[in-house]
Amino acid sequence: MNELRRLIIKGSVAAGTLGVAVGAGLLVPGRVLAAWPDKAFGQKKMEDALSTLLGSAEMTESAEISIKAPEIAENGAVVPVTVTVAMAGVESITIAAPNNPAPLVASFDLADGAHGYASTRIKMGKSGDVIAVVKADGKLYTAKKGVKVTIGGCGG
Repeated sequence: MNELRRLIIKGSVAAGTLGVAVGAGLLVPGRVLAAWPDKAFGQKKMEDALSTLLGSAEMTESAEISIKAPEIAENGAVVPVTVTVAMAGVESITIAAPNNPAPLVASFDLADGAHGYASTRIKMGKSGDVIAVVKADGKLYTAKKGVKVTIGGCGG
């Protein structure tokens, strides 16, 4: 019974503190939540999506970008992808799958001094390349890796 009472008191104090912060204008939802770039993620062509999101679609291939993804994905709904970047000054990492109806899959903005690393699970409608686009020092760099999506994990 004492544990339940402690839990209720802790929850009440936390809710009260949050309410005071919102009431005082210290915590404004518009400032806390990042803006969603819906125009970029709604584009049907990868070049248009990259231009809308990053300001350009001109990229240079780089060996300093490593993409870890399965060569054969048994379930296209959850394809694990990890992007590691060895260059300095990484501002963002964007992941795209050009064969998807909406090719832009994910984008990560990195703070100054952050390691160039992003990991997520993406959805792929069919086999094709997974493309990483890295913005570093105002320029765009890219690398790609082919992923075969199987139906039911039978390799066909």
